[in-house]
This record gives sequence, structure tokens and C-alpha cells, in this order.
Amino acid sequence: MFHPLPVFIGLRYLKGRSGDRFSRFVSGMSTAGITIGVLALVIVISVMNGFEQQLKDRILGVLPQALISHPDGRFTQPEQPPAALSAIPQVNQVAPLTRAEAVLQSPNALAAGSMLGVTPGGFEPLAAHMVQGAVSDLTPGSYRVILGNGMAQQLGVRVGDKVRLMVTSVSVYTPLGRIPSQRNFIVAGIYFTGSDVDKSLVLTNIEDAGRLLRYKPGEFSGWRLFLEDPFSVTQLSQMPLPDNWQWSDWREQRGELFQAVKMEKNMMGLMLGLVVGVAAFNIISALIMVVMEKQAEVAILKTQGMTSRQILLTFMVQGASSGVIGALAGGILGTILALNINPLMSLLGINLVNLGGALPVEVKPLQVATVIFGAISLSLLATLFPSYRAASVRPAEALRYE
Repeated sequence: MFHPLPVFIGLRYLKGRSGDRFSRFVSGMSTAGITIGVLALVIVISVMNGFEQQLKDRILGVLPQALISHPDGRFTQPEQPPAALSAIPQVNQVAPLTRAEAVLQSPNALAAGSMLGVTPGGFEPLAAHMVQGAVSDLTPGSYRVILGNGMAQQLGVRVGDKVRLMVTSVSVYTPLGRIPSQRNFIVAGIYFTGSDVDKSLVLTNIEDAGRLLRYKPGEFSGWRLFLEDPFSVTQLSQMPLPDNWQWSDWREQRGELFQAVKMEKNMMGLMLGLVVGVAAFNIISALIMVVMEKQAEVAILKTQGMTSRQILLTFMVQGASSGVIGALAGGILGTILALNINPLMSLLGINLVNLGGALPVEVKPLQVATVIFGAISLSLLATLFPSYRAASVRPAEALRYE
């Protein structure tokens, strides 16, 4: 097969001679370092992607992702959602919602949470996580609630028990003074999502929630938006809304959590990226040794007509080949190991029950390609100085004592 002369010679130098054991060892260790660094980076990023997606599904999938409220604090129930909301990009569904912070009291304990008044016949993500009861049991006037498994355990209640629901934002005057609006509710169901939402979210009927908040018949807090991608709220919140409507979203309650996850993901990527960088720049030492050893050969090649540019490309090919081989091998092996990490950990006897039974893994091809391209770029950058030194060799000086 035909190769350009710099490529042919560079690949031949990469193989080395049988007597060049030390330089071959250093070059091999550089390649192995890049392979291990890229492999570790791909696995860690894939696992962090899985954790992020798991949090996104378990928390943002059930929380109100965005809420459109009126400046007066209340909407009046129309027959259909406003067309302006359905026209917002990434909005799948629009539903009325009544929301308020509440305190729940049982004979055994107290718990604070967020009360959501929903329409039983509408779409409700928590319906897929019910372990007892159903969202359809929240009929108007029945004064029933659905609790998370964590909150039910904290209060010590089961389905059929009564809890007192108190809304701190609304108070009523009684002969005993001013007290929060409250009423006894019956526990109609329990859901389980496997996240801290189980300890904070309380569902009830939208009309019963309105009565507790002293709303007029047909009034509710705002329109709940279901989005294709909850992370798109940053861009969507900048869009103008009619009639001075106000936008609020999940970042008010869970923004710090996902910001911390993103920062941890970036820091892990940075630390493992430095490992790849150190391995890539080990190519410099290996290539400098090769250049010093082959000065006479470089001088002979120049006397036979090779230009400085061709010499430069020859040693760049030799050095970058280690990076290309290491990056591709690390990327392929890292992807394979990431996709099979749970069976491998089971074979090693590592128990993952506390993490939900398995490590969440999401391999993104674009991220893997970016890691491979970055490692190759660092390797190519590391070859510039030694290759320039080789191209600067003067034949007369190099061959003076030969």
C-alpha cells in the first residue's frame, strides 16, 4: 500500500528496532496511559450522565416543571387552556394546578410538604408511581390526599387514616384567634418514586385544595406546563407572556441540586482530563529520546532530499500515532465497559442494592467522540516541540563525528 514518505517513515519509527527497548517501553507506557485515561473518562461521564438522567426522571418528571401564574395570584377556570401556552415550544400538555406549602399532622408526627391540587381525569405523572390507591380516587368534595411513601412513614399513617392538612399562607379568624386554614383529609393512596419527592409532595383534588385556600369556585393557582425537556426552562423563561403572566419553574425548588450535580460532573471530567493530558505529554519525553537517537538518520534523510517540513511531519506521525491508538482503544473499551458495568460489578461481588440495584449508565456518542478527539488533539500538540527539534537538525553538525 502506498503511503506518503513522512507517514511511511514515521510509522516505521513507531515500531522501532529490537534494540530500542527503553524508548519503545516509554512510548508504550504513553499509549497505555492515554488508553486508561480515556477509558476512565468515558466510564465516569457515562455513569454521571445516568445519575443526572435518573434524577431528571424521578424528580423533574413528577414535579411541576413550569407554572404560569396570574399577577393577581389566581386564574379562573376556562374550558380550554390558553392558546398562547400551548404554542410555547417544547410544551406537551397544559393543565390547571393549585399549589401551596402545607403542614400535615397525624396523631404521631408533623411533616411539611408542597400541596398540589390536580384534576383526577387529567394527566398526572405520579399516577405511574402509585403503589396503593389511584389518582382517580381524588374526587371533588371527598377531601382525600395521596402521600409519598417517605412522608407516610414519617407520619406513621396508612391508606384510610386521617391527617390534618394546614396551609400556612391562608389564615382564618376563630374565637381562639387567627389560625392557619386547615381540614382533615383521608389518605387515599401512596406513591413511591425512589427520591426525596416522596417526603415532600402531597396530591389532592384541585377543588378541595381551592376550598382550603379560600378560593372562589372555579379559581386555581396557575397553569402547569409539561415539557419535553425540563432543562429547557432557561430559554423558555425568557419568552414574553401575555397579560403580564408570571413564569416559575422547578429551579426554585431543585435548581441547587442539579447545579451541584452538573458541577460535580464537570470536576470529575476535568480531573480525569488532566490524567489524559499527563499521559499525552509523556509523548514529549519519548519523542525527544527518539530525536536524539536518530539525529544521524535525520541528517542522512536531509542530505537525500527530504525537507524540514517532511521531517517535522515524520516525527509528528510517530508521536501522534501513540495518541490515536490510545484514544481509540480507550474510547472503544470505555464504551464497552460502561454498557456492561453492572454485570461486571456483579461478577466482582459488589452489592448495588443501596443504589437502586444498578448503576445508571447513559453513553452519549457525541461525548465519547469529543473525549477521543480531545485526547488525539493533546497528543498532536505534544509532538510539536520534539518534531520541530528534529526538523532543525543540521546535517553537517550531526554527521561530523559519524
